[in-house]
Amino acid sequence: MSSPAILRHPEDSMPATAIAETGPEPVATPPSFGTLALRWYRLNRSGLRAIAIGITSLLAFLLVWHLLTTYRVVFFVRFTNVPSPLAVYASFIKAIHDPKFLMHIVLSCRRILVGFSLAAIIGVPLGLVMGRFKLVHEVIFPVAEVLRPIPAIAWVPMAIMLWPTNEQSIVYITFLGSFFPILVNTLHGMTLVDPVLVRAAQCLGARERSIFREVYFPASLPHIFTGLTVGMGVAWVSLIAAEMISGQYGIGYFTWEAYSLVQYADIALGMIAIGVLGLGSSLLIRGAGQLVMPWRAK
Repeated sequence: MSSPAILRHPEDSMPATAIAETGPEPVATPPSFGTLALRWYRLNRSGLRAIAIGITSLLAFLLVWHLLTTYRVVFFVRFTNVPSPLAVYASFIKAIHDPKFLMHIVLSCRRILVGFSLAAIIGVPLGLVMGRFKLVHEVIFPVAEVLRPIPAIAWVPMAIMLWPTNEQSIVYITFLGSFFPILVNTLHGMTLVDPVLVRAAQCLGARERSIFREVYFPASLPHIFTGLTVGMGVAWVSLIAAEMISGQYGIGYFTWEAYSLVQYADIALGMIAIGVLGLGSSLLIRGAGQLVMPWRAK
């Protein structure tokens, strides 16, 4: 009986000279800086393109603004008294060294933070409950629909009567401005939840609390953050209107005071400050949405 064949490694049958000629395996060299930069550019090409287009559009806007104010163009709209970008920049340099201007910005941001936070804390849970329980929806929805079309500026006299101080009145108006967009979008998100997912969770033995936490809430998150973004924009609109009418401090009051004192550059500065603060607030909400919903990052 012949002995079984012995399996050997291929190197066992190679001569020693052949093994010596092959030498050690080459060590992989790290990629160069140019390769890494090219790879980063390919991954972020769309974002860089959007940034470049945004910067170009802003520069074009500033150029058109400069030309219209320099030549005092009058074509349906009068630019005779509109300040130039250079005048607004000079006003900005002067304002950032003035503690009063910084106090206006800080107070407006504080009012937005308090009013918007209260609206989110109340509006999101209330919208979730209204979307889940029909009785709650039937009781609250008619009242909300009657109050929702009332503009925030119409609430100013009522807010002054309801609250003992102007500060509380302004926060209340800011709260109202952001509350209804948050509530409506949260409720809309609950109505769009796929009922198949709810029945599947029930068949697997999930209780009401688990269904609410694992099905309804994650499915409604995109609409909730849409409501938060819209609510933040309306909150700034409501805040500026309230500060112009009944405030003594805030960026809205700063803008109205500049108009009363015929300081045109400060008017434009206040408007730009409002836009920048509103943009920053919306970006914070969108960033929070990307952290909470990483599956929608792209």
